[in-house]
Amino acid sequence: MIRPVTENDVQDICDIYNYFVKNTPISFEENAISYNEMEQRIATQSIDYPWLVYEDAGKVVAYAYADKWKARSAYRFTLESTIYTSNDSKGKGIGTKLYEALFDELTTRSVRSVMAVIALPNLASVGLHEKMGFEKVAHFKEVGYKHKEWIDVGYWQKMFD
Repeated sequence: MIRPVTENDVQDICDIYNYFVKNTPISFEENAISYNEMEQRIATQSIDYPWLVYEDAGKVVAYAYADKWKARSAYRFTLESTIYTSNDSKGKGIGTKLYEALFDELTTRSVRSVMAVIALPNLASVGLHEKMGFEKVAHFKEVGYKHKEWIDVGYWQKMFD
């Protein structure tokens, strides 16, 4: 089931996200996010932009949201999307369903484009974003450093009518 985030989802979201923070270069955060920090992020971001979860058997196994891409006013029609799926839920089409729901929500707003920022290499994320209509628009070499390795970042963009 896909639905808007609630306060009851914070711990599941922390668990999903912190796995990637601790074990992969996918998130550029280097320290696990506390329950309180995640609760604050969700509360702040979900005021103006959609934040959706995918619930399976009473547990959140994935989430997606949109937020400002940049703070300056001229960027107000461009958002950045984020999506995370728990390790044991990969390859089940959940990311596609979540993004479809998120983009349906965004079509009701004044959104011109959505940016996705992907740590590279990440074939699964690139595949999902390109499947959803994103096109690669930029590649930055070795802009992040985590787990004793330099990490490239790519930008993908999806245009809305």
